[in-house]
Amino acid sequence: MSWLEQYIRRFEHRHYARDQRAVMPFAWGLEHIGGRADERDPRGWLFDFAERTIAGSEEWFPGSPARDYQLNGDELTFTSAVTSPWSENNRVHARFFPAAKAGPAVLVMAQWNAKPHEHVGICQWLNRLGITALRLTLPYHDSRRVEGQERAYKLVGPNIGLTIQANRQAVADARACLRWFEQQGFSRLGILGTSIGSSIGFITLAHDSAVRAGVFLHVSTYFGAVVSTGLTTMQVWEPLQAKVSREELIRFWAPISPFPYVHRIKAGTQRALMVSGKYDPTFWPEYSEELFEALKRDDIDVERLLLPCGHYSLALIPFAWIVGGRFAAFFVRTLAG
Repeated sequence: MSWLEQYIRRFEHRHYARDQRAVMPFAWGLEHIGGRADERDPRGWLFDFAERTIAGSEEWFPGSPARDYQLNGDELTFTSAVTSPWSENNRVHARFFPAAKAGPAVLVMAQWNAKPHEHVGICQWLNRLGITALRLTLPYHDSRRVEGQERAYKLVGPNIGLTIQANRQAVADARACLRWFEQQGFSRLGILGTSIGSSIGFITLAHDSAVRAGVFLHVSTYFGAVVSTGLTTMQVWEPLQAKVSREELIRFWAPISPFPYVHRIKAGTQRALMVSGKYDPTFWPEYSEELFEALKRDDIDVERLLLPCGHYSLALIPFAWIVGGRFAAFFVRTLAG
């Protein structure tokens, strides 16, 4: 193991250990996705649900515009097309960063538990390139946070059905943002997502032909694979592993995973840039490689940037500078008139 790998791995573990994370209780949560809380065979129900949902994903991920967009200053709000039990979460918030001149536009989605200031720098960098940006607040984050929960346990947690509903809601919200862009006259559209924002962004790209290009910072195949092996999701996997196997979880959460939708990416009209860390203990590099190879087999125009860093350490210099330069060149090229 090189000195750099040792340093990166120590950094990743120190960064993870600095935050307090609660271990939430396990729940099947079928009532959040059209099932019954007292279902006698939750496993069988979820297997059937996952198969049906992936087959009918175009309808399952709503893509219609919202009816009540409101832009006040730089804050865009609207009602989510997917309704959760918490009203505060159902009001979508996004921060608007208009470029000085009309041009392309990019929807930006940050990582799990990102603070309001995170990815603002990315939006401002896009503005300097002549690209308008909209930073979407993910479900259960910031202004959408449920009272009493500082972290977004409902977006990624051991409640299987609720996690599915929350990620479906995130994709629906992203597509509604794209419709708002179109209403403002933007036609050259891109997406940039980090970590879970990358997963949501990939699924959005696969279901929305209006998006020309996607940048995905940290990518993986299956939601359940990340949660059951990743450093930053250890507290989520802890209550899950007592009830379900890793293979079962991968199948249950397949509808909110990128891999089942690779075939929906449109060769020739949609392009992707995948960025991953060689020493990432959360999104294991072999999963990123598997997704990359699947896209190449389908003749998708996809670029890959593999850096000698981890998950959190992608934000360190020089990695952040390298990534910023790479996705800037990618968007300028793919979103040209």
